[in-house]
Formats: sequence, C-alpha cells, structure tokens
Amino acid sequence: MSRMFAKEFGLPPAETHDVTVDRDLRVPMPDGVELLADRYAPRDAVTPPLVLVRSPYGRRFPWGLMYGRLFAERGFQVVIQSCRGTFGSGGVFSPFGPAERTDGQATVDWLREQPWYPGSFGTAGPCYLGYSQWAIAAGPQPEHTAMAVQVAASDFHSAVYGGGAFALENMVSWIDLFTRQEGRLNALRAQWARHPWSGARVRRITGRLPLDDLDRRSSGRTIPYFQDWLAHPGADDPYWADRDLTAAVRSTSAAVCLIGGWHDFMLPAQLRDYALLRARGVEPHLTIGPWRHTDDDAIAEGVRTSLAWLREALRDGPREAGARIFVTGADEWRDLPEWPPPAEPHRWHLHADGGFAPAPPEHSEPDHFTYDPAHPTPNLAGPVGQSGRARVDNRSLESRADVLTYTGAPLDRDLEVAGVARAELYLRPDRPFADVFARLCEVEPSGRSVNICDGLLRLNPGRPDPASDGVTRAAFDLWPIAHRFRRGHRIRLVVSGGAHPRYARNPGTGESPATATRLVPTRHEVLHDPGHPSAVVLPVASPDGAPGRSGGG
Repeated sequence: MSRMFAKEFGLPPAETHDVTVDRDLRVPMPDGVELLADRYAPRDAVTPPLVLVRSPYGRRFPWGLMYGRLFAERGFQVVIQSCRGTFGSGGVFSPFGPAERTDGQATVDWLREQPWYPGSFGTAGPCYLGYSQWAIAAGPQPEHTAMAVQVAASDFHSAVYGGGAFALENMVSWIDLFTRQEGRLNALRAQWARHPWSGARVRRITGRLPLDDLDRRSSGRTIPYFQDWLAHPGADDPYWADRDLTAAVRSTSAAVCLIGGWHDFMLPAQLRDYALLRARGVEPHLTIGPWRHTDDDAIAEGVRTSLAWLREALRDGPREAGARIFVTGADEWRDLPEWPPPAEPHRWHLHADGGFAPAPPEHSEPDHFTYDPAHPTPNLAGPVGQSGRARVDNRSLESRADVLTYTGAPLDRDLEVAGVARAELYLRPDRPFADVFARLCEVEPSGRSVNICDGLLRLNPGRPDPASDGVTRAAFDLWPIAHRFRRGHRIRLVVSGGAHPRYARNPGTGESPATATRLVPTRHEVLHDPGHPSAVVLPVASPDGAPGRSGGG
C-alpha cells in the first residue's frame, strides 16, 4: 500500500521499506491523563529527523500511512499522537481548546526524554493537525525547527463565523463526521462522510430549527463544544481568546510552509497567518492550488510538499521561500516572490438595469429584492464541503426572485485578478437585522455563469452604523483569488440576502440565531447612484498577468 500511495502522491523513492512501528506509547500529561501515540522509524536508524503529528482523527489508516510509514520510508521518524479524548487517549476532547497548548508542551517534554530524540523536531498535517502545530508553536519551543501546515490557521473563529454568520454546513458536517469516526469502520466512515449521500443528509439536518438542536439531530446527543460555538458568536468573546493562537504566528522561530486551496474554507485565515509572518520578517513558503479542504489532489500535494519542506528544513537546510500559486482561468502554476503580487485596484460599479462597469454610476432608482428566511436563498458551490464541485453554473441561482445580478460587457482582453476583491455596497434593508451576500461570476459566451469568489456580511445594528437616511455602506472582503477572466467573457456580480446552509440564515428578528424559530422577511434596496456608488474593487494584475514564472496546468 505504501508503494501505491507513494506513486499516487508523486513522492521521491523510498530510502527503505524496513520500518519499525511502536504502538500505543503512553505520554503523560500534567493532569494525570495519558495520551496514546505510535512511532514510525527506519529500523536501522538511530536518531533520524523527527516529525510530530497530533491528530483527533486516529493514528492508523490513513494518517499512519501518509505521515507515518511514507515519511519513515524516506528517512524520518514520526510520532503520531491522538489528541485528548480521541482514539484511546484519556480525557475529554474539547476542540481548539487550551488543552491543545498544554498537551502539546507536555508531549514535547516527553520527547526530550526519549533515547531516540534527535534534539529538534518538525510538525506536519492538515486541518486540525495544522491547528495543533500552532498550539505547539505557542510554547514557544526553540527546538521546533519546521512546520508544514495545510488547510489550517491559528485562528478558528473566522472559520466558524465568516462575515459574522455561523458557518452552518461546515460545522454540522464536522460534528457529523467526528462523532461517527471511531470504531472498526472509522476509515470507511470517514470516506462515506465525503460522499454526496452524506452531504444530502447534512443538508436535511441544517434545514431544521432551532440551531442548538442540530447536534442532537445529527448524533443523538448534545455536543458541548457545538453548543459553545453557538453561544459565543463574537470574535472578542473570551471563549475565542482562549483558542486564538495568532500569538504563536508572531513568535515562532520555525521555518513555516503553508499549503492551501482556493476553495478551502480556511484560506482567508491561513493567508492572514502568512501576512503576519511576512510582516515580522519571516519568509514562509506558500502553496495555493485549485482544491477544496481535503480533495484527493490537495492531500497528495500536502504530503508531497510537507515531505520536501521538512527534509530540507530538518536535514538539508531551509528551503527557498516564495509562493507557488495556481491561477484559475489560465490553469497554470506561477512561482512568485510573495503573495499577493503587485496589483492595481479597479472599481467596477453597479448600474441601472443590471449593468456592471468601471464607469461611475449615473442617477438611478434602487433595485430591490426580498429575502425570506423561511425559504432562504440557497448556497450553490463555493468553498464548502466535499461533495459536488466548487465551481458550477450559477444560472439556476441567478434566476431566483430573491437574487439581483449585475453584468459587464464582454471583455476586450484577458483580465487577471490576484489578491482579495472587496465589495462596497450601499443598502437600505427595511429591518435592522439582515445579511448581504455577494458573488463574482464569469459568464461564458454560451451564457454559463461560473462562480469565482464570494463573501457575506451580517448587518446587525452597529456593524456598520446606518446613515441618517437608512442607507448602510456594507464593505467586506470576498474570497481570495488568482483568476484570469477570459477575453470575450463577462464579469457578473450576484447579490442576495444569504447563502443557506453554508451560512446560517438571519431570522430577521434580532433573536439569537442559536435559539430563534420565528422568521421574518427583509426587503433590501441596493443603491447605485453618484451619492451611493456601489462597487466591487478588483485587484487587477499587469496586462501580462501576475509576475512570475508560469508552468503547465
């Protein structure tokens, strides 16, 4: 199996296939709890470079293969540890909680006492395995030499409350998977969780109210941490302060490699970590490909890139920094000195009669639509889930009465956008509690309208403050992109009052979304006149495209 996966992942040849595995090593924690770990190592090596992986998803297949045996066959020793309260480790699992820092510190203390400890170590892994790396880096640990963090970030709040609305589908999908993963068929269940049938099951659950009952509908029991997420929506809440590890980004001395995907729900937070590292003079390496959270291609790239990064950082010296970016639309990889590349802000304004153009708007009447949370505007594709595709034809969404569209003329040349687009919309909702969702699409000559990037903002009172005429200027970032809009294609902006179940619907009443069951429609006006120049700001690269060396797609 290791040979098959190594070929599939495109890994360098194995140095050995003679690997020893020590199972169920007991690692003591300060509170008396013991966590279980497995150690993989080349049989004849004495103190090969060490990689630590801390996971709540188990120590055997697939993690033991991908980060245990495959790494050990290429000259590393790897310790894969089950997080507190998972797969035989003692204690109670509290995801993203303070215990990750204390458990990580205690695990490093235990490593130092082992005869095979080489004096330094690296870390690797995607998703929660990436967050647990930042928890170790929060030590700080001077021996923590290198990190390979995939589809993960130091701050989890923004993934749970993107734009201020609860990330309903992702969070319910996660508890649905997590509460079913242990047992003899855990690997098969994990694969089943990525099947479209599972997505349909989760969508049936997310259609019910109240939200604080969905954990019971999914698992048959109350999930304390799910209840905590619902009860603490604010980013400044002490609950999230205890789980925010951005201080580790500001202090770590480890060589950092970040691997993300354009359709991954953690990407904006991961790029904030990248920017923080660069702001303090650290030169991380960044890879962003055309993937969702844990697509097969994303996993393969994560293992391949992590192995190369850790080999050079722990054995051969630091790898050259920079950014390797896949440009969608052009379907090619670019090697850049940093992300984002230089770009000029171009304002594309909303116009009367559904127009969308760089020219400022003229005097015109507002457009309007009504968002009804009892029949919420659906989400269609985007950076969420594992079933279906991330980019699809949006015409079925755009034809709805609760959706507005603004479309530009056919482009007379390719237009390459790289960075973060920003929506600046002037709105007049008839209720103070509302959301606005904006999505950029590329319209092909056939009429097919493909989503490129999007974002949402919750317009509760005070965020932002309404003007005296009842108009609110809603300014918010859309998803990061590197995309080439093709000559002859058109750019379209889609505006709605939500994207369910990706984001929990706004009940329109001001009640807590966790407990609300009463739903009230909201009528939105979208203004586009000289006094209210609604627009999207695009970071447009040079006419020849984003600088850097391009390669085949």
